[in-house]
Parts: sequence; C-alpha cells; structure tokens
Amino acid sequence: MDAANIKNIFQSFNSTKIGVVGDIMLDTYWWGSVDRISPEAPVPIVSLQRKELRVGGAANVALNLRSLGAPTTLFAVIGKDAEGADLTALLQQEGIDTKYIHVSEKRITTNKVRVMGRNQQMMRLDHEHTQDILSAEEDQLIANFKKYLEAEKPSLIILEDYNKGVLTKKVIQTIIQLCNEKGIPTSVDPKQKNFLAYQNCTLFKPNLKEVKEGLKINIPAVNIAELNKVHTTLQAALQHTISFITLSEHGVYYAQGEQQKLIPTHIRSISDVSGAGDTVIAVASLVYATTHDMNLAAEMANIAGGMVCELVGTAPIHKEAFEMEAIRLLA
Repeated sequence: MDAANIKNIFQSFNSTKIGVVGDIMLDTYWWGSVDRISPEAPVPIVSLQRKELRVGGAANVALNLRSLGAPTTLFAVIGKDAEGADLTALLQQEGIDTKYIHVSEKRITTNKVRVMGRNQQMMRLDHEHTQDILSAEEDQLIANFKKYLEAEKPSLIILEDYNKGVLTKKVIQTIIQLCNEKGIPTSVDPKQKNFLAYQNCTLFKPNLKEVKEGLKINIPAVNIAELNKVHTTLQAALQHTISFITLSEHGVYYAQGEQQKLIPTHIRSISDVSGAGDTVIAVASLVYATTHDMNLAAEMANIAGGMVCELVGTAPIHKEAFEMEAIRLLA
C-alpha cells in the first residue's frame, strides 16, 4: 500500500460513524514527588503537586476514535455525582456525543484514582459499583441505542466490556442482534464474566490472558498453529467472523475465513501499557469499518498499540503522528 492510499484512509475516518457501548470511567491522576519514607509506616510520602482528570474504559476507546476524526457516540450508565459530571464534561470537550448516556441515581460513576510519584504509579484507589445495571436501566440503554441506529446509521458498533455491569447478557445479545439485522458490523473487547456471550458478533478481540481464562485452556506456545486452534475453538462457541487476539510483546494475531496471520510487534520504548487495549480496539474497528480489510486493520492497530505504550497513563493516539508512522512502516 502506498502513502497516498494510507492518507486517503486517514481522511475517510472523518466520515465513519462509530457507536461505543460499555463501561465508562473517570481516571484521576494525582501527580507528586517522592523524597522520603513515612515515619508512620514503610511507605513513600508523595508530595502532591497537581491533579489531572482523564477518561477511561469505553470512554477512552471513544476518545481514541475522536482523536482519529471519527464521529463517535457513547452508550453507558453513570452515576448522578460529581465524577459523572466531570466525565461527561471531558467527553463533550472532545466532541464525543454523550446524549445517550443514562444517568442513574442507583449507581456511582467508576473513578480510578492513581497516585503518581517519580513518573510511576505508587497506588490506585477504585471507587465503583460492579453489579449488573438494573432491568429498567437495560431497557433505557437499549431504547437509546435503537433511536441512534435509526437516526445515525453508523458504520460499526464497538462493545467495550470492563466487567462493571453495563454490558449484561441482555444488552449484549440485543445490540448484536439489532446490528446484524441492519448489516452493521460489531466489534467486541471482552472480559471474562461474559466472555462467551458475544455470539454472532463480527470481530472478537480478547488478549492472550483473556483467551486462556475465557476458554479455560492452556496455550503452550505463541505461534500460528496454536493460535489457529484458539480461533477454531472460539468460532465453535461464538460463530463470529473474525478473531483478533493481542499478544503483548508478541504482536497481534487475526483469523478471518481462510486467512490467518501473526503480526510481530514493532520494537519500542515502553513506558506504560495503560489504555493500549483501548487504542487497539478503536483503531482496528475504525480501519475495518472504513476499508473492510482486516489485514490492514490488524497491522495499523498493532502500530498504534505500540505507540501509546510510549506514553504515561491512558492517552489517545495522535492522528498526525500515527499517520506518519503508518506510512513509514506500511507504505
């Protein structure tokens, strides 16, 4: 593929509508310096200097999509609290459509507070509810989603599961069915709880650990033969179209029909893997929605995932830098 074709793909992102359904959260960073150990306990004292709010979970997937120019709409359930207001404001600042997010008086907004010292994470505090959303909240989310499908006609829907209760079996099955009826592809980033609930989806993207836990299998080696066996097992359970498995330092693997490929990672200086999976699902889904070329989607997602690992904390991919890197490595 030449540079002109890659540039055209990046330009076409601007008109590719994507919906994201799943668990959204607020990522709070408390940055400080560490100069001494506490006299009260053998722990470092972090002298706080600044506080930073970022979006996390499915919201970070949406942020990556918007960073690449795609019109993006979120479907989620948050609490009627300050964290929910902060999260909504951050999303709106980035141009992400939040009008279908349901505000519940029965839940709290997930907030993950990270204490950072010496550019490293010293501690994380999680404030959240993880039980399934209520039946009435399921119905509201599905009703909102139906309105969106009729109004917007998206190119693809991403289901982003963080085991926080938004993606219940009913929500999962209903959304995939609605999309299949309208010929809209679905892309899934699963977690263990509902790992095998995403039947008849288009693209299924677990990481290697999630595959082992979800299928309760051992994978003795990371090679094409073993991964092909995983794909066969997954397809027997899910009847999906594409398996896309992220393999950490080994790169990524995909299988679609008779085509299978193991794509090695590009060597980079890794600072933080936080949010890399969000970037990978966003890029793979957007490129696939735009081109229907899974090989290109996997290649570009592999590049993007490595790039964001060079950053500290959850951060979206930068479109111009990503385009230059894609041209350098793929043209």
